[in-house]
Amino acid sequence: MPKTEVILTHNIIGLGAESDQVKVAAGYARNYLFPQRLAIPLTMANKRQIESLRQRRAEREAHEFNTMSELAKGVAKLICVIKVKAGEDGKMFGSVTAGTIADELKHQFDITLDKRKIHLEHPIRALGDHEVELHLHAEVKGTLKVRVESLTPVIAPVAAAEPKKEEGREPRREKHGHAKRDTEDKKTEKTEAAEAKPKAEKAAKAEKTEKAAKAPKAPKAPKAEKKEKAE
Repeated sequence: MPKTEVILTHNIIGLGAESDQVKVAAGYARNYLFPQRLAIPLTMANKRQIESLRQRRAEREAHEFNTMSELAKGVAKLICVIKVKAGEDGKMFGSVTAGTIADELKHQFDITLDKRKIHLEHPIRALGDHEVELHLHAEVKGTLKVRVESLTPVIAPVAAAEPKKEEGREPRREKHGHAKRDTEDKKTEKTEAAEAKPKAEKAAKAEKTEKAAKAPKAPKAPKAEKKEKAE
């Protein structure tokens, strides 16, 4: 395929920037670059425009640097929430890609960002918070916090029960302890009752004796006169 050399008049990702001299397919230049005014043929007359193109390139890059630096500061404060379908166990159906994040940035914050500037080593396949690296400019990088949430409630796993062996030991010890204490309490009650009975009987006798001593004596009946006796 024949090649032709052109001078780029605009920044073309993957090809070059203003004032760059590059070789491209002749058909690509003739059918796309020249009609879109993205490049001009490399001629002695067109070489005179290289200096002005370089000046325009410097101004564009400075503007992009400032714009992307401000964008990096702004997105660092944002949380991009993405809703996905997931099972009750929290396992996602599908994944979150750079294109998904770019769409949500536009939808939620009206931020237009080329998905190629969103750097993901691999698609996100887990719920929760994720730090995503952004390559906004050759000299500017940023981070975006992405929160992936399920559209359906996720049931938390039930905590594992403790081993039955450990659970059974303590109650048995406690049972024997209670039985031993009950036996000792009964013995103490019997002893106290046995000691209290004689004391109670002794106190009752003393009280009876005291009452008898304090009671008034009945008067003696008068003796019959001897006279009557003789008759």
